[in-house]
Amino acid sequence: MTLAFADGRWPTGCGDTAPPAVDATARLLAEMRRLGHPVYYTKLYADPAHVPFPAQKGRWKTVGRRMPEEDLPPGDVIVDELAPEPDELVICKSHKPSGFFGTELAALLVYDKVDTVVITGLTTSGCVRATAVDAFQYNFDVVIPFECVADRSQISHKVNLLDLHMKYADVAPLDHVIDWLNSLDS
Repeated sequence: MTLAFADGRWPTGCGDTAPPAVDATARLLAEMRRLGHPVYYTKLYADPAHVPFPAQKGRWKTVGRRMPEEDLPPGDVIVDELAPEPDELVICKSHKPSGFFGTELAALLVYDKVDTVVITGLTTSGCVRATAVDAFQYNFDVVIPFECVADRSQISHKVNLLDLHMKYADVAPLDHVIDWLNSLDS
């Protein structure tokens, strides 16, 4: 989760819905690390001097870009609560919402013999959904702890979680996901 989506001062920010998702994800992240499960991050590359290329259309032209009059940190910075450890991979996405599209994520997951991905992030209707659908298309099992995702619109958030659960993912409470993770090592 980067500042461009977690910080409500950004045009792409999720406002009040982001902090609870960050806190829940921090809890999940601590459990993943404790259990020794691999952790992968994806984020948009956002250099404030970057000039959008043709694939960045519409709203995507402003993602992660600061307005000149604003005193904001770079949007591509992962929030402190979720900062990667030195051995955790951060994959820069190809200016598209999916963590898989145009990246090496699928190959890395296969190399590491991962069969199930637990997806967290912002926004539910954008990056989370696109990544979940692509993970499903690569034949990974997909789990989404619903407290670990958020959106600017609660309607979009709820409708997308329902649709993802009906078609592509197991959407479950964080406590159930943590119990499941702990059962894998028993």
